[in-house]
Amino acid sequence: MENRTTPEAAGATRTGTLAKQIEGAYQRIGVTGAHRQIVFMILLGVFFDALEQNAVGITGPVLREAWGLGAGEIGLLNTMTFTATALGRLATGLIVDKYGRRQMLVINLIIFAGGSLLCAIAPNYPILAAGRFVVGFGLGGEIAVAVIMMAEFFAAKHRGTAVGLINVTAAGLGNMLAPAFGILVFTLFDGPDKWRWVFGLLFIPAILVMFFRRYVPETPRFLASKGRLDEANMVITRLARGKLSGKIEDPEVYITAVPGPAVTQTTGHWKDALQGRLLKRTVLLCIAVCMSYAAQISMLTLMPTILVSQGYAVNTSLWFTLIMQSGSLLGACTAAFLASRVPRKKVLTAAAILGCVAGLSMAFLASSIVLVVAFGVLFNFAVIILNTTIWLFAPELYPTRTRGFGTSIILAAGSLSGGLFPLISGVIFDSAGLLGMFATLAGLFIILGIVVQFPPETFGKPLEEDATETEDDGAIYGH
Repeated sequence: MENRTTPEAAGATRTGTLAKQIEGAYQRIGVTGAHRQIVFMILLGVFFDALEQNAVGITGPVLREAWGLGAGEIGLLNTMTFTATALGRLATGLIVDKYGRRQMLVINLIIFAGGSLLCAIAPNYPILAAGRFVVGFGLGGEIAVAVIMMAEFFAAKHRGTAVGLINVTAAGLGNMLAPAFGILVFTLFDGPDKWRWVFGLLFIPAILVMFFRRYVPETPRFLASKGRLDEANMVITRLARGKLSGKIEDPEVYITAVPGPAVTQTTGHWKDALQGRLLKRTVLLCIAVCMSYAAQISMLTLMPTILVSQGYAVNTSLWFTLIMQSGSLLGACTAAFLASRVPRKKVLTAAAILGCVAGLSMAFLASSIVLVVAFGVLFNFAVIILNTTIWLFAPELYPTRTRGFGTSIILAAGSLSGGLFPLISGVIFDSAGLLGMFATLAGLFIILGIVVQFPPETFGKPLEEDATETEDDGAIYGH
């Protein structure tokens, strides 16, 4: 693909801000084969991350039988995973804003793979819990980098759909196929240690993904924010020509230095995401994602155990869970479709209302397994629309200098909520049954629907590159 910048175009970009230059370059080159290769290599790792995230729910009933674990001990494994996920996201956010996105994409996958192997060979519960902590740390960093990189490689027109594909792969395909993966493993392997194969088999694809990801370049937005314009132009040229490897002759000049502090003052600091107008955005999205993750992970973690406690066999409960998770795939696909067509806040509001309806229906109307499954599908459909839209909303709220850490704070808050709230949901279920548990989850959607009204709308806007481009939320977003 040949897409050389004309002198007239180059002259025009010199008068624009860095954000406008990059957005203009991305709009001119569109979506190329190189973009599709990057998306594939990122999503492949995300898919196996999703399977690993479901591993506690899959192995929980078997671990209870093999090691005599109680519900609290199984819940603690999930808490260890998601607490470490939050820490991994925060650590990754600090690193990617200073050193770049690309290297952490591989490093986090190495951490994740090592944790999977440790879980597979764990001789006792403490080692298994430690393995889940390692897995969570790598898992958290992996998803955070994936969200940031997908946002930074695309123009506003395609950005929402690109980021949305992460949850199509993770919360959609990954969550839906995780029970099928468990059924396959438990069919092929028997005995009290069959749960080990769930963790062990996830180690192998992680190693293969690491091999292919070496071709993923650093994002032009990060390079430009550090003043490395020649490197940024080289990556954009590779994108334009659909060539991620090999020598590039005569790279085009898509972005140039601009007057003022646009490049020289973008080194930033992690505290920027916790100050001024960015603090408001961070707090609001943290509240929203905490509500969404609490609902999703409670459902994901406890539903197989709930079904088993009602008399269904392990494999039968996994099949019912798989059907319910089809709502996750539909929700992620719907969110990705809406991302380039409907403003973020409208999507979040509608999905919050739908989630509340689904939760209340599960609480008061689910009198048979058919209704439980049907309302479960609707519940997952709504919650994954929320999660997906929050994922693509978060990086749009921050300039490049602090996008990594700001996005990571939001995703980390979700992980902490996902790790801790299932413990609360489990207690509520033990005391009040499905009615009490899902009425509580319905209330979470109400809170989410309120707080998402306050952040600035970002739909169709270029990503911010530096502090000089906006003075306040109303100025950039037209509020």
